[in-house]
Amino acid sequence: MSPGKVLALTGGVGGAKLGLGLAHCLPPEALTFVVNTGDDFEHLGLPISPDLDTLLYTLAGEANAAQGWGREGESWTTLETLRALGGAAWFQLGDRDLALHLRRRELLDRGGRLTEATAALARAFKVPQTLLPMSDSPVRTQVTTDQGTLAFQEYFVRERCAPVVSAITYAGAEDASLSPELTAAFADPALSLIVLCPSNPFLSVAPLLAIPGLRAALAARRVPAVAICPLVGGAAVKGPTAKLMDELAMDKTPAAIARYYDGFIDGLVLDQQDEAHAEAVRETGVTPDVAPTLMLSLEDKIALAEHTLRFGAALSA
Repeated sequence: MSPGKVLALTGGVGGAKLGLGLAHCLPPEALTFVVNTGDDFEHLGLPISPDLDTLLYTLAGEANAAQGWGREGESWTTLETLRALGGAAWFQLGDRDLALHLRRRELLDRGGRLTEATAALARAFKVPQTLLPMSDSPVRTQVTTDQGTLAFQEYFVRERCAPVVSAITYAGAEDASLSPELTAAFADPALSLIVLCPSNPFLSVAPLLAIPGLRAALAARRVPAVAICPLVGGAAVKGPTAKLMDELAMDKTPAAIARYYDGFIDGLVLDQQDEAHAEAVRETGVTPDVAPTLMLSLEDKIALAEHTLRFGAALSA
């Protein structure tokens, strides 16, 4: 049986994939996304929100299918011209993508909050689900590396995750507050499940948990919280999760993920390849469940979403 309302904490491509699956399983009014904005930055005078945009494009059917981010059918005339003029072209902004950032700039300059600007963009893309930034206050992920402290996009895009990481911090998180919309979502009496999508724990989920109000709301939850393990067979499906776990001296196991989310989750979905780790997860105090977690097709995304919803309902029973 499907739960009432679901709050999905998400960021990155993996989170957007499960988000699409959930969108196919639940009516729009029953699904709210809380999206990482630690990746956000200003570039060429424009406010860029990569995780919000990846989810928006995915739900709208506009995401580039091959790479999982950016827009399908993109063109690059502006970027190529910028490069020819000697401008900063290391962060790829397509012509259609630029239009979205220009519109966000316009909405914010008119005094709108990021939450309000996101809602306006979702309406424009005919996305019926609610997309909430984790805060309207700026929070910026910073990565301490052997090449110095780098802003997230410098580390992730410009340096392609190559530097060795010794610490990750979330500037502004301690002073960030929850929007009225997000506060209401956590307090909604119809809420029956919280899902932590298979996003990078350190780069996509930890920025949310670094915000005191969000951390407190999740810790004080009155409904089950279920996470999907981002590791399959000790490796990350996409992105630098496994590399970061090595550099931060963490075991690349589902149990390590369960411990990292200690106090914030009740259940963890493991991939079938990791079924042998189920008992180790249980020993952390988290209930394990096993399912295929690789999402290569729309059917895979829907199947994992359905499994997650059933798991959450079972934890509620």
